[in-house]
Amino acid sequence: MPESVWVAQSDPRVRPLLADLAREYSTRYHRVLNDVHFELREYPADRFAAPEGGLLLLVRDGHAVAGGAFQRYDGETAELKRIWTHRAHRGRGLARRVVAELEAEAAHRGYRRIFLTTGPNQPEARGLYLATGYTPHFDVDAVPTTRLPFSKALPAPVGAR
Repeated sequence: MPESVWVAQSDPRVRPLLADLAREYSTRYHRVLNDVHFELREYPADRFAAPEGGLLLLVRDGHAVAGGAFQRYDGETAELKRIWTHRAHRGRGLARRVVAELEAEAAHRGYRRIFLTTGPNQPEARGLYLATGYTPHFDVDAVPTTRLPFSKALPAPVGAR
């Protein structure tokens, strides 16, 4: 079972996540790989740092096998970003675990809702969010052509008043 580790975006173990997401996005959306990787790498790292955000990796044998992040969207809402599972580890429920751990940490930090979007060419992500209780804010029967927004209410953290 991979270990959960909260890290800074500058942690070297984050590099495979960013590089693989850049490859995925450039392949699915025909964008120039260097431009996509630059956006992922250069997105303000402090957006994914405590207390308003977090970046989680699932690590096995010293290597990231899955991960994701959240950042502040507004005063009550965290936005999930960069949900990723290494190709060799897909189909094992790791993305569900990443989403659940991100949700739990966001709730612990006082957020009451989650918002996220995924691209129209990411049916795996769409399925993940529908299967984990997210409300779609788009016509699920239409062929997607734009970003797909989702939201979910978070339960109050254990011990909260």
